[in-house]
Amino acid sequence: MSSARPDDLAPSTLVVSAGRPPRTQGGALNPPVVLSSTNVSQGVPGAGELLYGRMDTQAWHPFEEALGRLEGSAHPALVFGSGMASIAAAFSLVPDGGRLVLPRHAYQVTIGYAVDLADRHGVDVELVDIDDTAAVVAALPGTSMLWVESPTNPMLEVADLPVLVAAAHAAGALVGVDNTFATPLVQRPFEHGADIVVHSVTKYLAGHSDVVLGAALADDDALHAALHAYRTLHGSIAGPFEVWLALRGLRTLALRVERAQATAVELAARLASHPVVAQVRHPSLPTDPGHDRATRLMDGYGSIIGLRPRGGAAAADAVVAALELWVPATSLGGVESSLERRRRFATESRTVPDDLLRLSVGIEDVEDLWTDLDRALRAGAHL
Repeated sequence: MSSARPDDLAPSTLVVSAGRPPRTQGGALNPPVVLSSTNVSQGVPGAGELLYGRMDTQAWHPFEEALGRLEGSAHPALVFGSGMASIAAAFSLVPDGGRLVLPRHAYQVTIGYAVDLADRHGVDVELVDIDDTAAVVAALPGTSMLWVESPTNPMLEVADLPVLVAAAHAAGALVGVDNTFATPLVQRPFEHGADIVVHSVTKYLAGHSDVVLGAALADDDALHAALHAYRTLHGSIAGPFEVWLALRGLRTLALRVERAQATAVELAARLASHPVVAQVRHPSLPTDPGHDRATRLMDGYGSIIGLRPRGGAAAADAVVAALELWVPATSLGGVESSLERRRRFATESRTVPDDLLRLSVGIEDVEDLWTDLDRALRAGAHL
């Protein structure tokens, strides 16, 4: 199996420079939006020839190239119609009757899809606490795929990724990593030996809450081909406008991540001593269970905060209702700061606290965000 390819440019440079058209006198700086469902073709098609938009299209290539270089993959990324479409492609590598181990607090729809695989294809699904390395390793014998989120959604648990990858490979399992929360600016799973990396491009990579898009990457030739074949067969493809918008959003990823992370670190520190806050989760906090691992394995701490106000679910709902700047919304990773109480979904894991608020920190002024949040917390607690 091939290893991730290091790039000679920093990630903050790649987000700006990768995926550009060739430099020609008078040529366009940005790739065009290619609106064509089919390509001119006659005779026996050659390898890699563009034929039909469900199979491949030049509209995808600039973004796929850029993300592939960011993640350090031997292959360009493969864009999908949504993040869940990319996860479904990855899970298709688990055979009928196989075994899938994934975090107890993974994205709720990921868990729902795993349950569907168990019901329809006899896949043995085991949920584990991904930050409990010994427990994960104990669950690996006979496993087809270990699925990792780090940090997890929404509990922000941090996995010991290199140890888990090594143990999974020793057990004969593939390792897939959902890198949506961290982005390749903070964490590059191929550097730790992961086999598959997926993103909900909807979130940080596109970054403006205006597209639904996914991506999957594999460093290994056969795995890349299998993911490509799944996308072609199932038609889980993306439109050219969405991919073009995602590439435009990617250009500012480094600036957005830097700003949002710095703000999240400051807000988490203030929240940790707030009189009506019962618990804060953010890997930047020295007291956070994931702090040491995140410091060792990641190039930052991310911009998602877990917050539990005093007063339970009713107080959490009151905080959301009292906010004026923060947006109540279910997605994350946009330029705007948003939040939601995760257990408002009946399908959320029952081990997620009923009062947990997941905060996605955007790029607004930190003092404006704090003023709004502090006021809402006090209003929710009737202080």
